[in-house]
Amino acid sequence: MEKSFSCFKIFMKVKENSLTNLIFVINFHYWRNKMSFCKFSTESIANNKIEIDNLFFENFLPGAPDDCVKVYLYGYYLAKNNLEIDNTFEKVAQKLNMSDLDLETAFRYWEEQGLVQVLSTYPIQVLYKPLKDIINGSRLYKPEKYEVFNTQAQELFKGKREISKTEYGEYYDFLETSHMQQEALLMIINYCVENKQKAVGYHYILTVAKNWAKDGILTASQVEEKLMQMEQASSSLGEILKALGLKRNAFIEEREMYRKWTDGMGFEDDAILYVAKSMKKKGGFERLNGMLEKYFLSGKMSVSEIKHYNETKDATFALAKQINKNLGVYYESLDSEIENYILPWLEMGFEEEALLSLATYAFKSSIRSLEGLNGLIQKLFKLGILTMVALDQYLAQISEEDKKVKKILEMLNISRKVNSFDRESYKNWTLNWKMSDEIIEYAASLSNDKLSPLPYMARLLASWHEKGIQTKEEAQKFAPAATVAKPLPKSEVKGRSYSKEDYQAMIQSIDEIEL
Repeated sequence: MEKSFSCFKIFMKVKENSLTNLIFVINFHYWRNKMSFCKFSTESIANNKIEIDNLFFENFLPGAPDDCVKVYLYGYYLAKNNLEIDNTFEKVAQKLNMSDLDLETAFRYWEEQGLVQVLSTYPIQVLYKPLKDIINGSRLYKPEKYEVFNTQAQELFKGKREISKTEYGEYYDFLETSHMQQEALLMIINYCVENKQKAVGYHYILTVAKNWAKDGILTASQVEEKLMQMEQASSSLGEILKALGLKRNAFIEEREMYRKWTDGMGFEDDAILYVAKSMKKKGGFERLNGMLEKYFLSGKMSVSEIKHYNETKDATFALAKQINKNLGVYYESLDSEIENYILPWLEMGFEEEALLSLATYAFKSSIRSLEGLNGLIQKLFKLGILTMVALDQYLAQISEEDKKVKKILEMLNISRKVNSFDRESYKNWTLNWKMSDEIIEYAASLSNDKLSPLPYMARLLASWHEKGIQTKEEAQKFAPAATVAKPLPKSEVKGRSYSKEDYQAMIQSIDEIEL
C-alpha cells in the first residue's frame, strides 16, 4: 500500500521504560492507516476546538507579519486535526490565497523564530515545535544575521569588558521578540555605556531597552529623538545633582524622573532645585522624587507655595497636639496626622480656634477619632462654616430650634429632653410643610389633654397640611375645642454657653448634610 505523507507534523513526547523522554516525529496520516480503524468524521473535526499556547500571543504574534500569523495558525490547525485532504502545500497555498514562494517564506520566518522546522523542501514538510521548549531553551540564529551587530556592540564598550555568548543571546532574544531595530539597540547600549562610570551590565541595558520598547520606541530615529529630549535637560540636571551632593552625570532612570517632574507633573526647574537644596544632600533622587510627589498631591508647585507649606507644617505641631487632647486621642508621631488632616483643614480655610472647638464638640458627642472629626469638618466646609463666629452662629441657630421644640413639648405636658425624632418632626413641619411656629403651638394647645399628645398633634398638623392651611386663623375654623395650655417656664439659657445636648443637636444637624 502506498504511503501518503502529510505536509504538517507535530512533536510528540513518549515516555519509554520510565527512563527518558524521547522526541519522535510522527506522520499521523501514515500512523492512522497503519494502526487504527476508528476515526472522527470530517464534521466532528470541524466542530472541534484547538488551543493555542499563550506564549505565542505574548512573544511572537505582536511583531509577526500578518501573512505569517495566518500561515502559522492554519498550519497548526491542520497538524492538530490531521486533515489529510487539505494537508498539502499546494492546497494550503490555494486556501490562504498565497503564492508558493510567499507560503514558503512565511514558514522560513517561523523557522527562524524557532517555532517550526522545515524538514524537507521537495516535497515541503513542516514540523511544529512545542512553544515552551523554545522559550525555555536557547534559539538558534543564523551567524550572518547578527555579525555586524556583534562587532559594533563590542566596540561600544571600548575595552571595558567583553560581551559573553550569553549576553549576545539575551540581545538577540530581545530583538526578536520586541522587533526593535539593531541600530536602535546599539544606540541604547552606547548611551548606557557613556552614562555609567563603571562597566555597565547587560541587565541594566536590557531594562532600559525594554522600558523604551514598551513606549513604542523601536527605531533608530525614535531612539535619537528620545536621547535629544533627555540631553536637553542636562544643564538643569547638573544643578540638581550638585544640590544633592552627587558628583557625576545623571543616570538614565534619573533623567526619566526629571522628565516626569517637569513634563508629567508640571514642576519648574527652580522649584525642583529648591526642594533638592532643602534636603541638605541626604536621600538622593529617590527621596527627592518622594518629596516632589507629596507636594504635587498637595497642589504645591511653586517655590513660594512649597516654602509656605513647609513653614505652616512646622507651626502645626502644637495645634495637632491640642486637637488630639480635645478629641481624647494620642499619637506618638504627628507627621501623618499633619499631612493628612491638619494641613488640609487649614488649607480649606478653617481657623485654628474653630478646629479646636470642633474637636471638643466631637468628643462630647462621642466622636473620638480623626476620621470622625474629619467627616464633621468636611460637612461644615460645605456649609461655609470655617470661623469661630460662624460656628457660634450655627450652634446658636440649632440651640434656638431646640428651645422651640422644648417649648412645644412643655405645651404638650411632656417632660424630657429633645431627641432626634423631635428635631426631625419640627424640621418637617417648618421646612417641608411651611408651617409657622404660631400654628404649631396652636396645634400643641389643642393636643395637650390627649392620651398621646405628640402623635395627636402630628396628625392634626398633617390634616391641616392636606387642606392647605397655613395660618392660625384658618386652623381655628377646623379645630376641635381648645384646652388651656399650662404656663411655660422661663428659659434659663443665657449668653454663649452650650450644653452637651446642644452639641449633640449640632452634630445631628450636620450628619444630615450629604457630601
